[in-house]
Amino acid sequence: MSEYDVLCIGNAIVDIIARCDEAFLEENKIIRGAMNLIDVDRATLLYERMGQAIEASGGSAGNTAAGIASLGGKAVFFGKVSNDTLGEIYAHDIRAQGVAFDTRPLEGHPPTARSMIFVTPDGERSMNTYLGACVKLGPEDVEEDKAKGSKVTYFEGYLWDPPRAKEAIRMTADAAHAGGREVAMSLSDPFCVDRYRDEFLELMRSGRVNIVFANEQELLSLYQTSSFESALEEIRKDTRLAAVTRSEKGSIIVTKDETVAVDAIEINELVDTTGAGDLYAAGFLYAYTNGRSLIDCGRLGSFAAGLVIQQIGPRPHKDLRYEAQQVGLL
Repeated sequence: MSEYDVLCIGNAIVDIIARCDEAFLEENKIIRGAMNLIDVDRATLLYERMGQAIEASGGSAGNTAAGIASLGGKAVFFGKVSNDTLGEIYAHDIRAQGVAFDTRPLEGHPPTARSMIFVTPDGERSMNTYLGACVKLGPEDVEEDKAKGSKVTYFEGYLWDPPRAKEAIRMTADAAHAGGREVAMSLSDPFCVDRYRDEFLELMRSGRVNIVFANEQELLSLYQTSSFESALEEIRKDTRLAAVTRSEKGSIIVTKDETVAVDAIEINELVDTTGAGDLYAAGFLYAYTNGRSLIDCGRLGSFAAGLVIQQIGPRPHKDLRYEAQQVGLL
């Protein structure tokens, strides 16, 4: 019997979200629509310059874990915070959302990670992330019993930057496979793919990763092509299952011999795209670990993503299970 549906591994980050115009991005040399890694001095500068902001616990895999819990699933999270105020906020938030979180906090420096997220009028988010304590996640934080007891272990590509976190992910993946479980990853960001293309492909081709989540830009970056169809055929060969999101075009799910197209849901207003991919993965993985068909997995993923982009912040304000039940998805 499985104790958890999904184990999520990622950067434990407190998001600080503010609206801005295009000129602000240009003036502050912020790469639009990307995740920009910054140091503590840059974090301080941007925080001073940003307008009224909302603070919320975030981080890609943490958002996915929160989404799974909101759908009624059993989720657990590995991620490193520091023993400071933001760390306490993060731990409180993720546990309050029903996610098991027992990673021991770091004593002292560096402080808990934070990401300054600037949302332009079109809903696009540009993230500026100081990783802080995140980089200290290591093999000592791996809880093998939770890896063996989770149907799927899911990690974010962003976590591939710190070397010790890589080691922790490899250890967790090995424990999951030893327990007969599956491992999934998100490619996270085109710039992340550019940094680790060969390593990501090796993870997929070796079978250490069985399921891949990506958006269209990340997929094209992975295979260094401008042809979506060509990239789709490549990832079909390289992994057992892949789900590729395409914003308003919906998503495409591929296996070795199957292709499933899923429509995006209609929305009233695009407010903030932060967390869209994370919540797609949440809906997909919840359905997948509960034995649903690939079309159902994609539909629930699209539904969860569609809800989160109509609010500020990356974690659902509404009860996802209740909302999905109202439209007949659960």
